[in-house]
Amino acid sequence: MALQRINNGKGHWYKLDGDKADGVTTLLKDGIPKPALINWSANSTAEYAVNHWAELSQLGPADQLKRLQQARFTDRDRAARRGTEVHNLAEALMHGDEVEVPDELAGHVEAYCRFLDEWNPQPVITECSVANRKWNYAGTLDMVIDLADGRRVIADIKTSRSGIYGETAFQLAAYRFAEFYLDADRAEQRMAELGIVGGLGIWVRGDGYDVYELECGERTFRDFLHVAYVARSTRSLDALKSEALTSPREPAA
Repeated sequence: MALQRINNGKGHWYKLDGDKADGVTTLLKDGIPKPALINWSANSTAEYAVNHWAELSQLGPADQLKRLQQARFTDRDRAARRGTEVHNLAEALMHGDEVEVPDELAGHVEAYCRFLDEWNPQPVITECSVANRKWNYAGTLDMVIDLADGRRVIADIKTSRSGIYGETAFQLAAYRFAEFYLDADRAEQRMAELGIVGGLGIWVRGDGYDVYELECGERTFRDFLHVAYVARSTRSLDALKSEALTSPREPAA
């Protein structure tokens, strides 16, 4: 198999023709500054401290520090698990399958069912791996769907509290202009033959949903390639600096 998605604990990576390929979301994470994450990290830590004040007061300083340092990661992992579960349920619902819904995700599932009823998307492909050999990247798209107005679009579901950022357009452009995707038999099929004309971001929450048009044409794809270049360049920054230099003059006798 030329393209493999290899799950590794909480994450995953891709192997393309036997060599590691960069993941689309990893390139975006490493190539685009995210100042909002600094505020999120601080707020998550402060929120944990307030909500667990009595519990923390029973611990020694070292254990308090450890708990606070881990707080943001606990919040992140909880959100990631919620996102994965919603994506799995969404894929099943898109294909008309019955699902068992955990109580804590009932609002998200209800919101997504409203999206299905009101937009009536018809699945073309869902949750499949894509790759581009020329630019050495791979990823997993959520869905390509046909809309009621006749358009075929690539769409991505987001469940984060912060909603959908504009950089999601880069993600969709990378998927749209991948060279191939793997079909249900794990055979390579050309992405270009799908005839995708646009992109949508679907923000699914416990209290409803919103849909956004995302520009994912050729210009956005070129911008994604620039982001990928920056991300890859940051991996070798240490090579730009030499070891400490010695003085060019001998010390005086």
